[in-house]
Amino acid sequence: MDKRNIAVEVVYALADRQKLVSLSVPCGTTVREAALRSGLDRDFPGLDLANSPLGVFGKVVPGAEERVLEEGERVEIYRPLIADPKEIRKLRAARAAGARAGGRPAD
Repeated sequence: MDKRNIAVEVVYALADRQKLVSLSVPCGTTVREAALRSGLDRDFPGLDLANSPLGVFGKVVPGAEERVLEEGERVEIYRPLIADPKEIRKLRAARAAGARAGGRPAD
């Protein structure tokens, strides 16, 4: 069995602060395992590393428990969305249409 380690980073951010942790993990470490090893839940109370959505370099990883990391990859821990982006776009478009028509749509 290969005992080599690889270097990876795990990041998490809130609106007002962020943290990046550099880790040396065994080859074969999954995205979820790296997030759990990061210990970021100690710095961000309420962060659920076992269930948070995860990504690698800006792309969501649906199978974070199976996806094995490679040297130098960055694991990103995502926060839940506060608002549905589609609904926000619809609202913005309705407001813009109302402004062009000279009125303002009701909220």
